[in-house]
Amino acid sequence: MSRQPEVLWAQRSDRIYLTISLPDAKGVMVKADSNGLFSFSATGPHGEPFSFSLELFDSIKPEVGKLKTGLRSITCSIYKEKTGWWRHLLKSKEKSAPYIKVDWNKWCDEDDESELSSEDDNDGVNDEDESSDDGMLYLPDLEKARKKY
Repeated sequence: MSRQPEVLWAQRSDRIYLTISLPDAKGVMVKADSNGLFSFSATGPHGEPFSFSLELFDSIKPEVGKLKTGLRSITCSIYKEKTGWWRHLLKSKEKSAPYIKVDWNKWCDEDDESELSSEDDNDGVNDEDESSDDGMLYLPDLEKARKKY
C-alpha cells in the first residue's frame, strides 16, 4: 500500500505550483491530462511507494507543464487552460486531503501578481541552492563579513 507525501500548492492566474515533499525520491512519475486529472508516483529513500491522484478544479495544459526534481522535493508547474483564479485546488467541494496544504512561500493574491512577474519568469522554482526548499532564509556568515572590514 502506498503513502501520500505532503503536497504544497500555490497559484497564479496562469498556473498552479505543486511542491511534493519527498526527499531523495526515485522513479518519479507524473501524469496529467487536459481534464485536470493529475497523478504522481515515486519511491522513497527506503524503497517505500508514494502516490496520489488529484482531480484539479479546472482543465489544464499538460503539454507545457514543467517538473523539477530536487534533493528535498519535486516541484510541478501546471499551466491552466483558461487564465483566472481558482477558488480551490480540487474540483470536489469537500475538504482537501490532510496531506494537501497551501504553500504560503509561493502564494500571491490576485492584486499582488504583477509585482511577482520576475518570479514567474523562473516558474517559481529557485535554481540556486537546494537548501532553499526548506523555507529558511539564507544568512551570510557574519564572522567572514567582519574580517573584510
